[in-house]
Amino acid sequence: MSDNVDLEDLDEGGAPEAGGGGAKKKGGGLGGLLPNILKFVAIGLGATVFIVTVSIITVNLVSKKGAQQTVIGDPSSPYVGKMPEYTYYEGIGSITVRTRDFPVSSSVTVKMILGYDLNDQLATTELISRRYQLVDFVRRYFSSKTAVELSPEREEELKAEIREMLNTRFLDTARVRIVLFEKLDVMEQF
Repeated sequence: MSDNVDLEDLDEGGAPEAGGGGAKKKGGGLGGLLPNILKFVAIGLGATVFIVTVSIITVNLVSKKGAQQTVIGDPSSPYVGKMPEYTYYEGIGSITVRTRDFPVSSSVTVKMILGYDLNDQLATTELISRRYQLVDFVRRYFSSKTAVELSPEREEELKAEIREMLNTRFLDTARVRIVLFEKLDVMEQF
């Protein structure tokens, strides 16, 4: 048995190991290098998966559990790219009322158009069925204002207030997205 000498032992300039023939050194050659490479690759992949998972969880927590961050701006803003398309309701018609100014009231003529989501059939049905209530709402709203409150400088405020009142107090399922004035004339009575 001692006659069996391993060639690797002789090439390294050493004598054969005592106590038995044919024992190989650990970690020698390509066989010992491959498990070390695989171990480091596995550690790297595990660390990458861990970092990506922690990053995604952190981003979702910071952004309020993945809520959409895009905010749709005010349609009157000059920085809006493309205006959304709406279906328009023009059934209110032209209404003329007196303002609440005292002692001399002014006359207001308004023709208002309501824009709502494109192809929203429920909104179309609701607006048509509430036509007379809408006319009454517009009449009461403008008769409760003064001529100063109806000035052209405050037109955007009026539109926002009307839209808010219609959506929160008046309509059930329909949502008005935009209010347009085809005509808004305030004339002082003499």
